[in-house]
Amino acid sequence: MTSRVRIALLLGLAGVVLLTLVMAPMLMSTFPSFLGGGSLTRDDCADDGAVQVTNVSTTARSDIPSDYLEYYKKWGKKIGVQWTLLAAVGKRETDHGRSSLPGVRGGVNYAGAAGPMQFLISTWGGKAKIKIPSKFNGYASDGDDDGIADVYNPADAILGAAKMLKRNGAPADLRRAVFAYNHAIWYVDQVLEIARRYAADGTLDVPPEADPACDEPIVEAAPSDLVAKILAYALAQRGKPYIWGGTGPRGYDCSGIIYMAYRSAGLSIPRTTFGQWPFGQKVAKGEEKAGDLVFFNAGPGTSSSSPGHVGLVLSPGKMVEARCTLCGPIKVTTYRDRPNIVGYTRPLRNPAVLAQIKRLGAT
Repeated sequence: MTSRVRIALLLGLAGVVLLTLVMAPMLMSTFPSFLGGGSLTRDDCADDGAVQVTNVSTTARSDIPSDYLEYYKKWGKKIGVQWTLLAAVGKRETDHGRSSLPGVRGGVNYAGAAGPMQFLISTWGGKAKIKIPSKFNGYASDGDDDGIADVYNPADAILGAAKMLKRNGAPADLRRAVFAYNHAIWYVDQVLEIARRYAADGTLDVPPEADPACDEPIVEAAPSDLVAKILAYALAQRGKPYIWGGTGPRGYDCSGIIYMAYRSAGLSIPRTTFGQWPFGQKVAKGEEKAGDLVFFNAGPGTSSSSPGHVGLVLSPGKMVEARCTLCGPIKVTTYRDRPNIVGYTRPLRNPAVLAQIKRLGAT
């Protein structure tokens, strides 16, 4: 072996050793005994207000502390990101708060990050604990309703992380969302691999509350066969992109998906949100049913008397929604926690639609 080759080999070995020394403290809490897989089970799709925890692999069940799992599931569902993604970030950052490294339970680490989800204090809001409500710029959140957004409190930190991932691309563009959390390709790859291991079906492709296995109960609960057709069409469009002016099949805007859902059942209603709002019979809050529309004061040129956004009610509190270009794909969301609801309407009670239903002989 020539001296030049020996030198090259020694330099390469030194590089590997250096990389190992740098990465080992971060990786030790992440991967030992973790990548072993395990049997998978599926969520039962129940939505009784309780946090469902059956949608986890045996690997996740044995690795994630029960309180952290509850927070991941709760805030993932509430904010609209994959709970597995939240859990993977928590694992990668601090081993779900079990790490003894600086900044996890107090103070900050060498980079100025703190808490179980390792927020930069500047990103959290300027200080570790912020009284809520107060004015600040950041992701500081109060996840346990104690009036304090505490970066060291997992209930608060996981909610903040969910908001950050959502703001940066989740649940659709996961690589972008994770890269925004930590600007390193290797970090993105590791987080997504952990998330897949935590996922019940081993994938990250289905947005929250968009599992086709959950469709059947929703459709079966429809008050009529006609409404069932409308809901089935809208649910089948989940995962497609928001496209302004879109009426499918590649993508839709908020009113476009509703217009086409009604068309799929043989009914004609106005195409735009501005036309749909005065068209249906007004429905009192709390009396809305599947097939009704819920309207929001959102978008340019809109007001409380001229709403610019609309969703299709699936059941009280849930709707199918095509929200905006940057809001991710069409999906099932909640609406009762939204602050800008204008009202509800029932297009099926419009006289023109009643005449169409009579001609169709539909029920």
